[in-house]
Amino acid sequence: MSNITIYHNPACGTSRNTLEMIRNSGNEPTIIYYLDTPPTRDEIIKLISDMGITIRALLRKNVEPYETLGLEDESFTDEHLLDYILQYPILINRPIVVTPLGTRLCRPSEVVLDILPDAQKGTFVKEDGEKVVDDAGKRLK
Repeated sequence: MSNITIYHNPACGTSRNTLEMIRNSGNEPTIIYYLDTPPTRDEIIKLISDMGITIRALLRKNVEPYETLGLEDESFTDEHLLDYILQYPILINRPIVVTPLGTRLCRPSEVVLDILPDAQKGTFVKEDGEKVVDDAGKRLK
């Protein structure tokens, strides 16, 4: 059983890159397709707490229904924002990765390298061609 979990959206390049960096460390994570199986209220609260971020920092701003709902309005309480996230899981920014070394919103994707328990096994190049890890498994940036 894996000790790494990724809240993943396969349609997202950042999420795909993050998943592949986990695999490049020799680990096969538990993959939660959060749009199909959204986290519960308690799970979201725990993830936010473990990441040390605010609920507003978890929101994806460049998707509907963010603008339609007017979520940029600072008058929404955390409870209101959480209700919207539960109703529209697409509002969850991703990917979120949980490892024994911490929980992070992995944007950019190489943030995952800070919390992986095992080193990279070799070269890693993002989908856009950016080289992140060299042939020896050493992080480049």
